[in-house]
Amino acid sequence: MSNCLPPEWHNQDAVMLTWPHGETDWAKNLATVEPVFVQISLAILTRQQLLIICHSLSLKNHISQLLLKAGARLKHIYFIIAKNNDTWARDHGPLSIINRQGHIIALNFTFNGWGKKYSAVLDNEINLALFNQLGMNNYVTIDMVLEGGGIEIDQSGHLLTTKNCLLNHNRNPHMTKVDIENFFFEQLGAKKVLWLESGALEGDDTDSHIDTLARFAPNKTIIYQGCQDQNDSHYDEMLQMKCELKAMRTYDNQPFRLLELPWPDSQFNANGDRLPATYANFLIINGAVLLPIYKVVQDTVAKTIIQRAFPEHKIISINCRPIIEQFGSLHCLTMQLPQGFLSKENAYDD
Repeated sequence: MSNCLPPEWHNQDAVMLTWPHGETDWAKNLATVEPVFVQISLAILTRQQLLIICHSLSLKNHISQLLLKAGARLKHIYFIIAKNNDTWARDHGPLSIINRQGHIIALNFTFNGWGKKYSAVLDNEINLALFNQLGMNNYVTIDMVLEGGGIEIDQSGHLLTTKNCLLNHNRNPHMTKVDIENFFFEQLGAKKVLWLESGALEGDDTDSHIDTLARFAPNKTIIYQGCQDQNDSHYDEMLQMKCELKAMRTYDNQPFRLLELPWPDSQFNANGDRLPATYANFLIINGAVLLPIYKVVQDTVAKTIIQRAFPEHKIISINCRPIIEQFGSLHCLTMQLPQGFLSKENAYDD
């Protein structure tokens, strides 16, 4: 058995959130954003534990009061005190592999603010604070820029990513495509790397993270964000992505089962900037899928399609319209911690 990065639907101990606060870009939106974080927290806590990164002790106390008032049970929450620049846990959080002995090893990659677009010095230190406060020694720091939102993997070792992100010189200019693939083969247990050349959302500043575009589900299924509006500026780009996905084959030369998500009505902020609303940015937890919705007519169809992909899971809608004001969505805010990441003595129980 080699190292492997488990798919998101692998059993989980917890989900990691990094809470917004007044020293982040969320400051002016805290009144609308914090209720979304509370809703996400409550949905997770019905099924597993929650790990919350808190910028300060006073923020921890504030969060505790918010969640207690909402009916949360704090015994299932780990609070980690660590200063942070922003709250996108998907990209600064640890990726967790299962090693040859069947143990969880947390991989601590470099986070550079999506190609040095934003300050990320504090965010890049979060994982070490987390490991220290949990008393963990089962981690490895890797000198490579890699964000969790940039890759998708299934249970068979198909790894899906985008050239716009991983081959961008603002990440790892010293690494070639072959270098990156070999790393995925050797360290993450990938069997085949699938590269998308097309696919991009206006307002997204991650250089086309795959988790905004196309996601794996069990049984060789790919759920992808479609664009059905021929008058939309995204139409050609997303149509090309659809064609690329149709042409992709598994390592045994079989087509993937493809499920197309509806294109949500265009969303704009007060300045008229297009916001990257996508249904592909869902989060899989134990027995449920948290689906970002935007209070538009397409939400119902999106939920139906996600249910087809995950027939054994409960689909829980989370209104993420306030979240996309900062140009990300639900999956971007979270990082799953697979079973075995946390101490067995603290396993979830009702």
